[in-house]
This record gives sequence, structure tokens and C-alpha cells, in this order.
Amino acid sequence: MLSLAPSLDQLSRIIGSVAAPAFLLGAVAAFISVLISRINRIIDRSQFIHSINDADRERSYLKADIPRLKRRAELLNRAVLYATICAIVTSLLIIVAFVSAMLHLSHEYGVAIFFILALAFFLLSLIDLARETRIGLHDFDHHA
Repeated sequence: MLSLAPSLDQLSRIIGSVAAPAFLLGAVAAFISVLISRINRIIDRSQFIHSINDADRERSYLKADIPRLKRRAELLNRAVLYATICAIVTSLLIIVAFVSAMLHLSHEYGVAIFFILALAFFLLSLIDLARETRIGLHDFDHHA
């Protein structure tokens, strides 16, 4: 009968092989927190701009910034989605590694594919953050 309990040596190897994905998972969680913080700042700014009375000639020009804020929020929203998918794939990677060890299955190729996939989604998230940051460097952000 096949034992489901991995040996201490197998468990040690699996823990060693999932150390990098575990660190990636922690980094992605912190990254998602940063992205959400940026979204919250955009929402606050948008609410402030929407509260400006059209008769306020000193600040009414800021309303022209609303489409740009909307685009930034869309990019950040997509970055959060990609980062969340990265976290899910990384979690699946860790699960597959442990289940494979318990079932005495070779898991190297599957784990490698999951890791590459997770990093690809993380890269997409970083690209959207970079795009949002470039849009964010604008004159409107230095007023009011």
C-alpha cells in the first residue's frame, strides 16, 4: 500500500523548493496593499474634484482631470487583478508541490510552469503600475 506521508527527506526538499514561491507570495500580498492604497488615493482625489462647485472658477478647471483619474483607476484595478491571479497561481504551486510529494509524484515540471505563470502575471501587474505611474505624473496632481 502506498503511504501518503512523505519522508522527512522529501518534506525537506519540498519545503526548500517552495521557499522562493512563499517569499513571492508575501511580496505579492504587500504589492497588492500598495496598489489598493494608490486606488484609494485616486478615489479620494476624484471625490474631491466631484465636490467642486462649477461656480468655483479657481478650482473648476480641475474637473478636466476626471478622465485621467478614471484611466489611472482602471490600470490599477487591472494591476490588482493580475497580482491576485499571481498570488492564486503561487498558492496552487505550493499546494501542487506538497500534494505531489505526498503522492510520490514527480512535480518539477508542473511547479516550474506554475512559477513561470505566476511571474508572468506579476510582470503584467508591474507593467500596469508603471503605466499608471507615468500617467500620474501630471500637472493636475500639483494643484489643490
